[in-house]
Amino acid sequence: MKDKYILALDQGTTSSRAIVFDTKGNTVSLAQLEYPQIYPKEGWVEHNPLNICSSQTAVMKDAVARAGLGFKDISAIGITNQRETTVVWDKTTGEPIYNAIVWQCRRTAARCDFLKASGLADKVYEKTGLPIDPYFSATKLEWILDNVDGARSRAENGELLFGTVDTYLMWTLSGGKIFATDYTNASRTMLFNIHTLDWDDELLKLFNVPRKILPEVHPSGYLYGYTDERFGGVPITGVAGDQQAALFGQKCFSFGECKNTFGTGCFLLMNVGGKAPKSKHGLITTLAAGLGNPDYALEGSVFVGGAVVQWLRDSLKMINSASETEEYFNSVNDTLGMYIVPAFTGLGAPYWDAYARGTITGITRGTTKEHFIRAALESVVYQVYDVVRAMEKDCGSKINRLAVDGGAAVNNALMQFTADIIGCDTIRPATVETTAFGAYYLAGLASGLMSFDDVKKPIGAETTFKPQMPAEKRERLLSGWADAVKRARG
Repeated sequence: MKDKYILALDQGTTSSRAIVFDTKGNTVSLAQLEYPQIYPKEGWVEHNPLNICSSQTAVMKDAVARAGLGFKDISAIGITNQRETTVVWDKTTGEPIYNAIVWQCRRTAARCDFLKASGLADKVYEKTGLPIDPYFSATKLEWILDNVDGARSRAENGELLFGTVDTYLMWTLSGGKIFATDYTNASRTMLFNIHTLDWDDELLKLFNVPRKILPEVHPSGYLYGYTDERFGGVPITGVAGDQQAALFGQKCFSFGECKNTFGTGCFLLMNVGGKAPKSKHGLITTLAAGLGNPDYALEGSVFVGGAVVQWLRDSLKMINSASETEEYFNSVNDTLGMYIVPAFTGLGAPYWDAYARGTITGITRGTTKEHFIRAALESVVYQVYDVVRAMEKDCGSKINRLAVDGGAAVNNALMQFTADIIGCDTIRPATVETTAFGAYYLAGLASGLMSFDDVKKPIGAETTFKPQMPAEKRERLLSGWADAVKRARG
């Protein structure tokens, strides 16, 4: 019997990746390509949408070629993507009318402040599960329509289309035949009602967004359509925002199961079943990935996770590669009381402070490069701790098991520090590619190539990190972190 293969596209904030899997979960080949970040002003972050698509199509071709295959050998495609990033393009030509405004971008902070001051926060949260914040797509889309010449009138005339990255990718790969998104990405726009599972007319009016520029919305596991002849006419049968894809890839299918992804940012999600809870501690209620009507999830988002390592590498030139950080971390026992709060674009959950900025405290004459690098890595864990505690308060129970994934999860020292600071078993799967696995599982299930029994089978041995730090030391470190965050707040 001829082998069948699934191509997972992982379009991230700093790079595009493509992985060819067989139906047993084995990685056949992988290709990855970084692409430029654009910072027009302080707190502004953009991507060129053409760079996103060209890098993604390049790694698609590369991964398929490395596997010794052609697109005719690929049975299904699954897509996972950076969320909230906003693209508006010409319906006829496919050309973007402005750069993609990235999820990290804070340019609409003043607009969000105005909406909150107008008493709209509760209404928006009740419909979307989201706080009013520049993080989400609605004010980014509104900004493009208001600030690009002729954009609003063109949108109202049906000449423009809006989408998150998954939508623009599918439009491009299909030659303009697919204009759709899934529930998980739609739920991040601040325009989608997570209870009715539809675009919300009241929110569209609030942000002055014409319904005609919005994509169709489907379950994450669904036959969206087919790539065009350039890519072999392969069915696209799975789409999910990266963090919901990782939740699915970690097999968190039941109430209370949670994961944290250590990526460019950090994202802690917990499956909370078929009823949408209301967070009282700064978390988001969002939609989880699935094949029919979705479950809900609680989520806490940390804006700067692994990005702090990129900062050490690219801006400060302290390291040559991320892999060096574990050795530096282990070369000192602590940071000598130094803390870094990497609020480069504000603070996310549970603070939602768009005006917080990066802060370094506790530097002494004895501070070395090693202490600085360790403090940068520790800052990632402290931010995750803040989200874990908020989630425990919302759920009324302690989290005893945390599944982890993402690029930084390969750092053993960082994962042990995570177990120590959060105070629970930290479980790393055999592969940290769980975001891509989520897209792979969704595509395999929706195409009929796999069953849930296939998905539930373990792939390799997981690693468990158990708490070892004395409680007194843990509380002292957390107290210092809380003080540093106060200093960083806007």
